[in-house]
Amino acid sequence: MALDSKLIDDGLAADNTLQAICYKRGSLQLLDQRKLPLETMYLDIHGSTDGWNAIRDMVVRGAPAIAIAAALSLAVEVANLKDFNGGSKDAASFLESKLEYLVSRSQSTPQRIGVVPRSCRASIESLKVRRGEHLEALSRVWVHNHLPWEREYVRSWWGLNRCPLYSIKEQVCRPTAVNLSDAVIKLKEIISKAASTVTVPESVFQAYIEAAEIMLDDDVATNKAIGSHGANFLQHQQKNSKRFSVLTHCNTGSLATAGYGTALGVIRALHAQGVLERAYCTETRPFNQGSRLTAFELVHEKIPATLIADSAAAALMKEGRVDAVIVGADRVTANGDTANKIGTYSLALCAMHHHIPFYVAAPLTSIDLSLSSGQEIVIEERSAKELLHTRGGLGEQVAASGISVWNPAFDVTPANLIAGIITEKGVITKNDMKDDAFDIKDFIEKATGKSTV
Repeated sequence: MALDSKLIDDGLAADNTLQAICYKRGSLQLLDQRKLPLETMYLDIHGSTDGWNAIRDMVVRGAPAIAIAAALSLAVEVANLKDFNGGSKDAASFLESKLEYLVSRSQSTPQRIGVVPRSCRASIESLKVRRGEHLEALSRVWVHNHLPWEREYVRSWWGLNRCPLYSIKEQVCRPTAVNLSDAVIKLKEIISKAASTVTVPESVFQAYIEAAEIMLDDDVATNKAIGSHGANFLQHQQKNSKRFSVLTHCNTGSLATAGYGTALGVIRALHAQGVLERAYCTETRPFNQGSRLTAFELVHEKIPATLIADSAAAALMKEGRVDAVIVGADRVTANGDTANKIGTYSLALCAMHHHIPFYVAAPLTSIDLSLSSGQEIVIEERSAKELLHTRGGLGEQVAASGISVWNPAFDVTPANLIAGIITEKGVITKNDMKDDAFDIKDFIEKATGKSTV
């Protein structure tokens, strides 16, 4: 990645919102969000390696933006690729291997990032005594079918005879968000179809580039639809108030997407319709996405807003200053359980206690029907440095040396705390006929006209 000395159109989209992703065919620049709000700097992305590093280092963040940045980084690489030696099948293989790289990385040692299915636990327990801490670490790893990890027995690692686990050959770059793996699956389908119908590699590369560009355009349209559906729904729910205030968490705006935003897109729409009294945003420690990014977007667009400490949310609700809570999502499971930035679960609990509706705003691509509940979501744990140092690990040390750190990047909010899930196809609400639960599968099938089987 290289620093760019100039900004593209001052980093603004046509609707005057900020742009995290500046793309034209053969060129990609990502806004370095680690520098905001004090510096506005774009990094040149020349290919998939730069894209992977930008995602890992949180130059770009937010589930939709991660997926699009990854796809476009490879599009730029192949657009500038010269003298490719091979046919259409070779081109397909090249693209697929690059996509695998973007969604994962080599890892030589096990790392705690999730849980295993119950069916595996008995075998693990019986083997713990034989391999102590190593197997203890393995017992915390679960790999679902969206991730490109290979199935094989752990004996290839530890010499065991039988164990129904997976090897840890690859670790997902940002494992909690589903959008990236979903994008890879869709792009692979397009690559495979192109390779089966053409003979020259350039045609396969062209099909990939066009598909990645469509993802970019579709995300903006999707977010604006989320904003419109959410604003209309909230106005209908807030029957006794002409204007109302909303609390949000983390950053879910233009900086977390290709443009406009999800939860912050709803807030934008409410403001545009003249019904938003005030937006409250949490600072969102330890990486401060709320104070650095959301506050930056709200000020830029002149939306009335107030920043609060993460720990002040309950007091704000108690004072009656919050009418609704809207957050984004990195992954929503089939039952409605939602993984989002750490601290979301706490807000949901506070909202329920104060009888305040709690909503999730997310595109359908954030919904993972292959997972039955939030217990199966892989939770990313990030560096201890993010807590030990200021500025999310980028500044000076503030904590005592030698202190242990637990730093999960996300938590899971149970579906029973969520009043509705706002999507580009409408708002998913609970079914009174089904024990007041979400029927997300049915909603998606009706909204898209496609079977989810």
